[in-house]
Amino acid sequence: MSTQLHSLLKNSGLDPLKVALSSVPELFSMPDEKLLEFKTGLIHEAFSHHYANNPFFRSACDGKGVTPDSISTPADLVKIPLIPIELFKSNDSHKLLSISLRDVELEMRSTGTSGIPSVSRRCAKTIDNAVLGIYAMYREFLKISKGAGLYLCPSTEEIPEMGMIKALNMLAGLLDTHRFMVRQESFKPEEALAQLEEWNQKFNRHLIGPPFLINRFISYLKATDTRIKLDKNSYIITLGGWKRFSGQMLSRAEFNRECVEYLGVEESQIRDIYALVESNVVAIDDEHGVKHVSPFIHFSVRDPKQLDREVEPGETGQLAILDPLARSTPGFMLTEDLVRLLPEPSRSGRSGQRMQYVMRLPESKEFGCCAVNLDKRLEDLDAEQAASGSCPVVA
Repeated sequence: MSTQLHSLLKNSGLDPLKVALSSVPELFSMPDEKLLEFKTGLIHEAFSHHYANNPFFRSACDGKGVTPDSISTPADLVKIPLIPIELFKSNDSHKLLSISLRDVELEMRSTGTSGIPSVSRRCAKTIDNAVLGIYAMYREFLKISKGAGLYLCPSTEEIPEMGMIKALNMLAGLLDTHRFMVRQESFKPEEALAQLEEWNQKFNRHLIGPPFLINRFISYLKATDTRIKLDKNSYIITLGGWKRFSGQMLSRAEFNRECVEYLGVEESQIRDIYALVESNVVAIDDEHGVKHVSPFIHFSVRDPKQLDREVEPGETGQLAILDPLARSTPGFMLTEDLVRLLPEPSRSGRSGQRMQYVMRLPESKEFGCCAVNLDKRLEDLDAEQAASGSCPVVA
C-alpha cells in the first residue's frame, strides 16, 4: 500500500516528501512496517538525487557497488554509504555538496570542545523541507500556539549561525511574546525571575534553552530558596545536550526532580529535543518522556566494530541517520552518538521509531555542540566576576 501511495502521489504531480512533511499525525498512525516502507521510498528518491549530482558521494557508492537500483526494500537501506559526521568539519567540506555553492541559501554551524566548527549548508529546497518538518514535529508534540517564551540562551541576532538557537527560535513564531535572557554572554537569573513574574496570569509561560542554562536558573532558585509555579500548559523545552564543557554529565532524572520542585511543573511538561545541525531530524519527548524520531527520517543503529551491521532493537549502537529532507548534501551520515531504539510499544499510541540517547563514542575526539562553548564562556565570566568581588550563581 505504501509503495502504491508513493507512486500515486508522484503520478499526480505531488512531491511525496512534501505530503509526508504535512502529514505527521497520519504517519505516526501507520503500522510500523507500512511507515518503514513509505520512508524507504523517500530515502530511495533522495539517494538517487545525490548519486546523480554528487561526485564524492557517487564515488563512495561505486566503491561499494551500490546504485539507486540497489535500494528497493527496507532491508537495502543498510547498504547506503554513510558520511562520517566529522567530514562536515573538514577544510574541504564543500565536496559534500550535491548542489552549486551559488545555490546555498543558509550556513549553520555547531562548535564543540575542539573549537572546529561543523558547517552545514542548506539550499532553498532543504530549508523548505526542514521548516515544514520541524514545525510539524513541534505541533505534534507541544501543541503550542500561544503564550510567552523565556529563552535562557542568546538570541539569533547575537549568534545568527548557531543551529541550536535557530531551531529553538522557530518556536517564537508560535508564541505571543518572548524574551532572550542571555545578552552579550551574560545571564542574570534575577532578571529571568522578574520576567516570569511579570507574565504571571497573563500568559502560559514556557522556559526554553539548553539544559545547562535552565539548570543555572534552578541553581539560583535553590540558592535563594525560591519556588515558582508555572502554568498547567507551560513547558520546559531543552535542546543542546546534557554534557557540560567540563565533562560533567547533567542528570536528567535530577533535572526533572528539580524542575518539579522549583518550577512547579509536572514531569510530563518537561520535553527534551535531540537534534543535530548537520541533519534535519528532531526527536522530541512525548508526555511519557520518550523521544520519537521524525517519521520521515530513519535511524539505523550500527555495531561500532562492524558498521555495516545493525544491532538488535533495544541494544546500544552507533547512530546512522538517513535523512531524505537533505538535498544540499547527502543526508546519510554516521554520527558519534551511541543510542538505542526502544522496541516496546509506545504508550502514547504513536508508531515509528523511538530512541534513547546513551552517550558519545568513548573514542570521540570532542563532545557537545554549540551549547558547550556557550557554557564555557558563561563559566569564564562567572570566574571573572568572582575575582572582582561579586558573587555569581553557578550550576
